Parts: sequence; C-alpha cells; structure tokens
Amino acid sequence: MKRDALVFYSPVDDPTAWRDALASELPDLDFRIDPDVGDPAEINYALAWLPPKGFFRRFSNLKLLTNLGAGVDALLNRDDLVPVPITRLSDPGMVSLMTSYVIFAVTRYARDMHIFERAKRRGQWHYVHPRPLAEIKVCVLGLGELGAHAAKSLADMGYDVRGWSRTLKTIPGVECHAGRGSLETLLGDCEIFVSMLPATNDTQALLGARELALMPAGAKFINVSRSAVVDEAALVAALRSGAIGEATLDVFGAEPLPPEHPYWALDNVFITPHLASITVPALAVRDVAESIRRVRRGEPPLHQVDPQRGY
Repeated sequence: MKRDALVFYSPVDDPTAWRDALASELPDLDFRIDPDVGDPAEINYALAWLPPKGFFRRFSNLKLLTNLGAGVDALLNRDDLVPVPITRLSDPGMVSLMTSYVIFAVTRYARDMHIFERAKRRGQWHYVHPRPLAEIKVCVLGLGELGAHAAKSLADMGYDVRGWSRTLKTIPGVECHAGRGSLETLLGDCEIFVSMLPATNDTQALLGARELALMPAGAKFINVSRSAVVDEAALVAALRSGAIGEATLDVFGAEPLPPEHPYWALDNVFITPHLASITVPALAVRDVAESIRRVRRGEPPLHQVDPQRGY
C-alpha cells in the first residue's frame, strides 16, 4: 500500500526536527524535503514557510497545506496552488515566545531601559523615576490568538491595556474596541502601540502618515506582525522628526534588512531579525498530525484559514 507523502520547505526551519516529530505521530507518513520530492504526484500534504514563486505547481494532488508560522499572506492569492485547505499553526510554544517578546519590548519602554542604554554608552549615571505600570496605556492592535494572549498578559502585569481588532473581542482586563471608527480614538489615547495585525487587504498600510500623526508626540511603536501594516516611509519620517519617539521592529518589507536601509541609522529604532516568535515542532506537531488525520477522513482540518479574511 502506497504511503501518503508530505513535502517540507522552509529557508529557516529545521526539517530534521519536523521529520522526527511527525514520525512519532504519523509513522506511515512519507516525509520528503524539497528539492528531493521524488514523484510530485505522490505529494498529498505540504508543510511550508515562504515557498518561492511557482513552488506548488508540481503538486497536482495536494490535499492540505500547513503554514509554518502565524502569518499566511505568502500563501494566499498564488497562481501556482490548486484550491486546497490552508491551515495555520496553533502552537503554545509560539504563543509563549511571542508574548515574552511583547512583554520585553513594552517593558523596555515602560521602565525607560532605552534611556539607560544610551546613558551607559555616554558613560553617564542618569536617573529616571519609575512610573506605576497602571499609568502606562498600551494599545495592542490585532487580537487574534497571539495578540489576545499578549494583551491579557500585559494587563495581568498591571498595564492599562486597550485592544483593537476587526471584530469585537472580550479579554479579561483588556478594554476592547473594534472597527475603523474607534481606531483613531485609540491612537490618540495610548503611548505604547503593539502591532499584531495580519497582513490583509484591510490592514495594508493601515498605519499611514495620518494615523501615525494621531499618536501622542514621542509615542513608542512595536511591530511583531507584518511590515505591510505600516507605511514604512511615513514611519521613518515620524521617527526622524521625533513624532514617534521609539520603535522596536521585528518585521520588514525586505529581509534580511538591507544595510542601506534608513532604520539602521536611527538611534531610536531597536531591530531584531524576525524572531519574535518561532514554531516549536515538538509542541506544534500534534495539531499538524491531527489535521492530516482529519483530511484523510474527509473532514476539515484544524485552524483552517479563511482566504477572504486573510487569516
């Protein structure tokens, strides 16, 4: 009896870890690592992150595509992919890593660590009196699985947390808002902003020059979602003028970030190389395997993406 076959592609993830993890759940699954795919017609499942243009054109019998990450924008509206269910990972390890990053980035500003970092470079003892966390208003933009957990965790720490999403959510300790009408009010009312929005048609350049200007002078901006959510030129201009006081950026339009990019020269920009959250195979594999089992039974997979919404 011919085994089902899965193709793996990722420029950053370890295929060995995924192969071993899946073998423990689905020992009958033939795990193949691109480009050694064998007969493409035998491939029924794909586990992929940022596959290149034309990658899926070979796989005419694909039944399920699982994205190795939270953002699925690179898998939508492709001309090389037959209509198949696309699923996203729901990995508790990924949630914990993202939440830890957001807490770090928010707290770095709330506790004035960016000021002390500069003082240390000057060789200067510089005291700034701490503020109670309850006085610091944090706005989390995007309240999906990752955003909701981060927002609640910040609220549990004592921050005054507001959340914004396409549809209204209920999160203990978080003042939730929804719709474009409420966005402008939130932008003018908080001091630290965390973008956790997916890249969709509705969020493309959602934060442009006008929206950034609504933020209080010297506001802090953190982006751990997608660079397309922000008008990059407008953000650079706002950072240069001080209208936006500080930014922590983990996502960029071009990655690796080119050496000539203006972000590198801005002292008020903290850069990390797209690592706010990564997938942990040992924790995520159960959902991946269960989705394959469901597709084998003719059932919908877990965490299926709605292509119209983009998440």
